[in-house]
Amino acid sequence: MNKLILFMILIIFSACSQKLQLDANIKVVEKNKKLFAEEDSLIMFALRAEQVQDFKSAAKIFEKLYEKSLRKEYIHRSLQNRLFLKENKFVIGKVDEIVGTSKDDFILIRLKIIALIQDSKLKNAQDEAIKLVELTKDESDYILVSDILGAQQKFDEAVKYLESGYSQNYSEKILDKMSIILYVNLNRKKDALAYLETHVMLHSCSVLICKRLISFYSNDNNIEGLLSTSLRYYKLKADTKIAAQIVQLYRFKKEYPKLILFLEGSDSDDLTLLELYISSKNYTKAHLLARRMYEDTGNVKYLGESVIYEYESQKNKNDKAFLNKISKKFEEVIEQDSSSLYLNYYGYLLIDHDIDIDKGMEYVKKALLEEPESSYYLDSLAWGYYKKNECAKALDIIKKVRTLEGGDDPEVIKHHKKIKKCKGKKK
Repeated sequence: MNKLILFMILIIFSACSQKLQLDANIKVVEKNKKLFAEEDSLIMFALRAEQVQDFKSAAKIFEKLYEKSLRKEYIHRSLQNRLFLKENKFVIGKVDEIVGTSKDDFILIRLKIIALIQDSKLKNAQDEAIKLVELTKDESDYILVSDILGAQQKFDEAVKYLESGYSQNYSEKILDKMSIILYVNLNRKKDALAYLETHVMLHSCSVLICKRLISFYSNDNNIEGLLSTSLRYYKLKADTKIAAQIVQLYRFKKEYPKLILFLEGSDSDDLTLLELYISSKNYTKAHLLARRMYEDTGNVKYLGESVIYEYESQKNKNDKAFLNKISKKFEEVIEQDSSSLYLNYYGYLLIDHDIDIDKGMEYVKKALLEEPESSYYLDSLAWGYYKKNECAKALDIIKKVRTLEGGDDPEVIKHHKKIKKCKGKKK
């Protein structure tokens, strides 16, 4: 069965709101509404037949239930099973027999329309569907008409029917269907986008409409439209994929302040937000965010980063109370994670502020065991020897640092100049 038929069957059974619902969750008719003794057991047999895809048996049982009770829902279900068997002429005849001149059972009429479509009688199906939509004014029936017209390549006519239906209550489902036909089948992309954007302006952007706009803007590679609609969508539904798309778009446009504001408001990507804080040298916010990430995850990496950024954010780095506090925090980090990054950073801090030069150098030497060619770690060691007034050793190391990657760092250059002066004085 093709997608159109399946869609129409869904329309029929989603549109109806019967007192008795026959589905896998309903096993028996309420006892006080039973019309004959074996009604419950017959329902069970029919549902079981459907479950094993014995549609013929299911159809016969539901028909028997209908004959005994005259409940319309039973004949609806019976004819649905007949449609699965493609017994189209039987369905058409049965509907005509039951409906006669009365047109109030819209479900039966829809079943007949599906049978006509399966029987390749699209013109007859179209006529029946147009009569139906004039009676129901239902959004599903407008879409049904448009699908039948679309199957005949009558896309302009399909759009006219959908426009008529949309103008009645501004149905999003009708608008979505109309925009697809305009964009895909008629290549009227601007018109499709205009309809959608006008709807958003007048009635706001729902999940359905936002998703359709996102798909069109993405296909057109329209960055501005894609970003603005993605932001609207994210306010409706905090979707991680959409958040990632917003981050990617802001990065592409290099609008980092706006990206920071989005990430601060959404809490969707703390890693990216932390990276942006660091690159913009906003160490105060970086410190607080890293600390929260540590509390959320228990990952000591974020504790270490939090301490580093807290130190970097301090204006007066020579304040003794602050240095005492930050040293204790580094000790806590190193107890849990003695990676070279933290060993060197804390070691350099101890050296540079003359807190404990020997201890600092020991930490730096441990870091160098992991990365012996690190220009940053070697620079820390050279600075330790300089602080101890062992200028020749300091000069030998800093010369090597200048030949390595990172040797042109401003801090390294500054250290090199001071160490050279120190060596000159010693001579």
